[in-house]
Amino acid sequence: MQVIESGNVAAALGVKLARAQVVAAYPITPQTPLTEKLSELIESGQMEAEYVPVESEHSALAVCIAATSAGARSFTATSANGLLYMHEQIQWAAGARLPLVMCVVNRGVGAPWTVWNDHQDSISQRDTGWIQLYANDHQQIIDTTLKAFALAEEVMVPVMVCYDGYLLSHTYMPFDVPDAGLVDRFLPPYRPAYSLDPKRPANLNTVTLPDVRPDIRGNMTHGYMEIRHLLHEDMLEAIPALARVDEKFKASFGRGGNPYLEGYRCEDAEYVAVSLGSLSYHLRDVVDALRNEGVKVGVMSVHLYRPFPAQIVAEALKGFKGLVVFEKALSYGYQGTLTSDLKSALYASTWNAGRRPFVINYILGLGGREITSPDLYHALKQSCTPDGPDGNETRWIGLKFFG
Repeated sequence: MQVIESGNVAAALGVKLARAQVVAAYPITPQTPLTEKLSELIESGQMEAEYVPVESEHSALAVCIAATSAGARSFTATSANGLLYMHEQIQWAAGARLPLVMCVVNRGVGAPWTVWNDHQDSISQRDTGWIQLYANDHQQIIDTTLKAFALAEEVMVPVMVCYDGYLLSHTYMPFDVPDAGLVDRFLPPYRPAYSLDPKRPANLNTVTLPDVRPDIRGNMTHGYMEIRHLLHEDMLEAIPALARVDEKFKASFGRGGNPYLEGYRCEDAEYVAVSLGSLSYHLRDVVDALRNEGVKVGVMSVHLYRPFPAQIVAEALKGFKGLVVFEKALSYGYQGTLTSDLKSALYASTWNAGRRPFVINYILGLGGREITSPDLYHALKQSCTPDGPDGNETRWIGLKFFG
């Protein structure tokens, strides 16, 4: 069934089809319409779930941690400073290996206050042990939400589904809503290996000593370091696991095939623009214009950002003369975070180091600063030169200093 709705509604419908059993909600712009829609679906009886309104984002994730620990499929959503307020619980959910799903409707963080879009909120949480998936349009929002539950429950690691505030959350686009029966076959009910049960009291995630130790039964158990190592290993396992989930999804619904990267006009390109989220689709129009002028350039968007599929990325970028990375977030004092990860992937690649493409980084759109096609056009055109751009400094688009 095809509908025309907002990106937030697309996410809500994905959560409904996933048959989430607990939804914890606290409002924050531009996420609020997502949880409002879920409250409507639950109140009207179209969705069977427990809706828990809470007093803060910290509590929202605490509810999901408790519910998932008890064996329920759980969901929440947030944006910006709400996500930062969750930071302690974000770490806890990952360390506890809870397969819950959270939509992050990307927005800039304060101070100063902004309610507009950039990626600094989710990027700031990239090293917390959560899988991060980025969606480019409404169809990808609903599809990625469904895949996120399947992936989380396979590797027992929580997942953030990230999409742009306003640019996607509040705009209306047509998208297909999968058949509920097909979704049930793709995503069967959550059956945890262990869950809390009043009939079998237990303590979870108590103080862990630095070294391995015997438990109360005398069996040797992992120390803190081993637990962290296993989380890291299973994060890496999420890379092939996502391909399996995507293949199963494509077999069920006919969509997918790009679990890690999505390219546009890259087959014969000499240069490629790289980005996260809806900006990659904006760049397609710019690439088409440059193609008409004979500039061989393509676009590549990154869907899976954490764990970063470094080997896959390096192989996909093999043979290009240059990468032009457009980012709506940065690591202050260094450069854009996606740029750092791309450079690291290329540095570790096994193919000829002398043929690595140059990498240039543009920061733009912070706090919702307008991103215009002419600005993208000029930045990309001046970067797509045989010898690469002069200098290695991070460049900014749209700055307007005065006074």
